[in-house]
Amino acid sequence: MENNFDLGIIGGGPAGYTAALHAASLGQKVVLFEKENVGGVCLNKGCIPTKSILHASELYNRIQNCADCGISVEGISLDYSKVIERKNSTVEKLRKGLELALKNSKVNVVKAEALLQDSTHIVAEGNVYVCDKILYATGASPRVVKGLEFDHEFLISSDDILNMEKLPQSILIIGSGAIGIEWARIMSNFGVETTVVELASHLLPLADIEVSKRVERIFKSKKIKFYTETSVEKIEGSNVILSNGETLTPEKVLVAVGRVPNSVEKIDGVEYLGDVAGEIQLAHFAIKQSLSVVKDIAFKKEFTPSVVYGSPEIAWVGKREQDLEEGTYQKSQLLISALGKAHCDNETEGFIKILAQEGKIVGVHIVSAEASSLVQQVLIAMQNDITVDKLKEVCFAHPTYSEGIFDALFKL
Repeated sequence: MENNFDLGIIGGGPAGYTAALHAASLGQKVVLFEKENVGGVCLNKGCIPTKSILHASELYNRIQNCADCGISVEGISLDYSKVIERKNSTVEKLRKGLELALKNSKVNVVKAEALLQDSTHIVAEGNVYVCDKILYATGASPRVVKGLEFDHEFLISSDDILNMEKLPQSILIIGSGAIGIEWARIMSNFGVETTVVELASHLLPLADIEVSKRVERIFKSKKIKFYTETSVEKIEGSNVILSNGETLTPEKVLVAVGRVPNSVEKIDGVEYLGDVAGEIQLAHFAIKQSLSVVKDIAFKKEFTPSVVYGSPEIAWVGKREQDLEEGTYQKSQLLISALGKAHCDNETEGFIKILAQEGKIVGVHIVSAEASSLVQQVLIAMQNDITVDKLKEVCFAHPTYSEGIFDALFKL
């Protein structure tokens, strides 16, 4: 094989495979290096497998609580090994689809560890690849905290928990970002005694303060115990001693305090994308980064939405209320319980909150069923400078969750 390429990409995650597919569609000769499986963390160890397990947990919980809909279920049982089996099958199916897409696009995939020699040369398995341009997208790994180093049995990472063969009786989750919140929901739905410890003053600290407070209220209703402004002082055997003086004895401890970019010595002339670039660690951010590089598509990183999955979903984009100076903005908030569709679906928890300045939306924060889709509607308006008054001209279908956005607009 001739080892000269228009584009060389190290890392086959969302940034890498997106860049490869789109560059190939432009007629470029592309080589993609991935030492493990294409799809990266998102497909193999993150977004997709977690959402597969989350779906099973939500379904299990709904079946147990469907009597008020006139449905009686007896003898319900849980085989967690089947949950993991389905998760693995889902990941494999999507991975094979991605591999086929890369093959059909004539992207040369090299399954090997690749090393940068300089801005135009990559070395893999003793071969040298000459590339006119190189993109580096090797992702991130679970953050290791001193005193809480993973032993992969008691102290586990977000990678480890995906492959547990059976559910624990109890679990302590350290950290309440998206990973911590989603796994707290999963474990609680499956009946695991769940506790969350967060160093910040509120759960989900990157969210708008009212979103954080609503998450705390939801957790209390679901009997998920949590401690804020609290850290782990030390671990003695199976005893976890907290900074507030309490001692917990969970069967498992999930350390979910974020991820760190994989170590790399940066070279001038090489583009660094996705988590390894050290910016926003979200798959869709990485995808947009790669499209901006390969196809020169405009990209404003401040309009990157955040989503936490589960019931209800949580989504936001733009400015938080605590970031705005009092008296400089308008605020609208609509309870989801005001929507007919929410009552039909038995999904009345949450709210839609819109923040505006000078007639334009600057932030939206949603706790609701379908929040991951709802946030996109407002984001399109924000991205394109569509005013609140112009949005009021849009006809929203009824009954939907979307009409909650429409109703909220009239409160501005």
